[in-house]
Amino acid sequence: MSARFALCAALLPLLTACPKDDPQPAVCDMTAADWLAVDGAASSHSAARRWDELILHAIRKDVPRPTVHARNLFHLSAAMWDTWAAYDATAQGVFFSEKLVSGSAADVEAARAEAIQYAAHRVLTARYAKSAGAPAVLVCFDEGLTRAGFDPSLTDTAGSAPHAVGNRIGQAILDATHADGSNEANNYADTTGWTADNPSLDPSVAGITMANPDHWQQLLIGRQQTQNGINQPGGLQTYVGAQWGLVTPFAMTRPAPGALYHDPGPAPAEASDDMRDAWALEIIQKQSLMSVDASKTMDISPSALGNNSLGANDGHGHALNPVTNAAYPSAVVPVADFGRVIAEFWADGPNSETPPGHWNVLANLVADSPSFPRQLGGTGPSLPPLEWDVKVYLAVNGAVHDAAITAWEIKRKFTTARPISLVRYLSTTDARGLPVTPGVIRTANSGFECFCYVPGQGVAWTTAAAFQPYQKTTFVTPAFPGFISGHSTFSRAAAEVLADLTGSIFFPQGLASVTMQANKFLQFEQGPSVDLTLQWATYYDAADQAGQSRIWGGIHIQPDDFVGRKLGHDVGLAAAALARKYYAGTARP
Repeated sequence: MSARFALCAALLPLLTACPKDDPQPAVCDMTAADWLAVDGAASSHSAARRWDELILHAIRKDVPRPTVHARNLFHLSAAMWDTWAAYDATAQGVFFSEKLVSGSAADVEAARAEAIQYAAHRVLTARYAKSAGAPAVLVCFDEGLTRAGFDPSLTDTAGSAPHAVGNRIGQAILDATHADGSNEANNYADTTGWTADNPSLDPSVAGITMANPDHWQQLLIGRQQTQNGINQPGGLQTYVGAQWGLVTPFAMTRPAPGALYHDPGPAPAEASDDMRDAWALEIIQKQSLMSVDASKTMDISPSALGNNSLGANDGHGHALNPVTNAAYPSAVVPVADFGRVIAEFWADGPNSETPPGHWNVLANLVADSPSFPRQLGGTGPSLPPLEWDVKVYLAVNGAVHDAAITAWEIKRKFTTARPISLVRYLSTTDARGLPVTPGVIRTANSGFECFCYVPGQGVAWTTAAAFQPYQKTTFVTPAFPGFISGHSTFSRAAAEVLADLTGSIFFPQGLASVTMQANKFLQFEQGPSVDLTLQWATYYDAADQAGQSRIWGGIHIQPDDFVGRKLGHDVGLAAAALARKYYAGTARP
């Protein structure tokens, strides 16, 4: 408390008003563990890795808009790559073409590392100035520079000093992308004039009214909260990212004026009634398995799961680990624990960094693997950490940026319904009703009942007219249409890039894993009932599980997932190919 405020308070009976207390300065909210993730042991992380970790922290503190964060990740990555390329005689920058390669090799490396940090600071400070976590994360960005030995007050852009070069590159990218179709100036508000086809749905009240059952229905939620715990005004959902198909991509071109970047084929609305019944049944069947029963188990080892063909769930695992030439050990767990864990683990990433950020976490996990060679394409010399990082971030985040454009353009084109609307509509309005299935769907005097997830109660028989996805009641389902799945598109795109740049579809050592402790991981309810380790042999296995998790979570139907995987495949290959051209200096004449 300021001395002036304290004196006023003591004399309050004699005064009519007191000045407000001096505002407390914002402080960075990062813990020692957070800073260790940024710096690495003994400050071992490259300049690029440090700022990738800093943007992940900022994303976790912001409202989880995956489109916005994919764009920010790409533009940060482009800033760091363009700065690296400015100090290389061959490589080309994406937005910036100036060259600064004079001096000794040591001088160039020092200047490059310094300039990268200023370029990153410039971009992130601008992009997160109005974010939900702005007061704290902006201080963290300044502290990131300070901890690296640099002065955040140096903001000039002229000349060859490394800080000026970095500021110049960062500003060039901000200027080039400000009017890229995202409507950044107006907090990314819709510019397409979308209007609702259906009345809103209050998920807390059983039943549904739909004028057009094939189209997305906004939810009316009394208390709204993001998946990372940020309170939002209650009321009608606002369509997030309706205009994202207008955003300038990294590696995509339209096949013809006005055409979609990628043709998804028939939308779910064009499917037969039998197919719609099957998709709704799959959602309910998954929920019926979420009641913990020690007798209902499954093997989630890479020997049993994964190795699917593109856009399908037809795999039966991998016979051997190609690195160790040994079989993957079995890992038998309760089915309910697996379903609940993947529904939460992949929701926004384990720490709410959204799917684009989650694939940065996985890319960093790859780089941190013991003895990982950092050979581009799996051949040739081992790259220095900084060169590897800037190249991987450019390609991975160029891919997730384009995945957002692809997926959200298709969402806007077809505006398809979410499962909460589909299941309720089939159970109450459609003459066919839901397909009766023993132990899953039955008829009763009140109509159809399903063995479904009931928030706060777990899985129980309940009226299907009150169907809820396996999500928080303050979130329920995302604020944009279903087809196609962003998770599936983001994940396959990033997986294609990692497979291309590492030269293998397999994670280092042939395995990646993460363990969730019993009764400590789940947030929607208690669990898992046992320690559970998710394991993936390949990048594709992890990407497929991300898509599958949305079915378990009850917020997508099968075609949303399968088509998203197929288009993510195309997006990722194109991003990796173009990134390689920038590395080689052949992206443009």
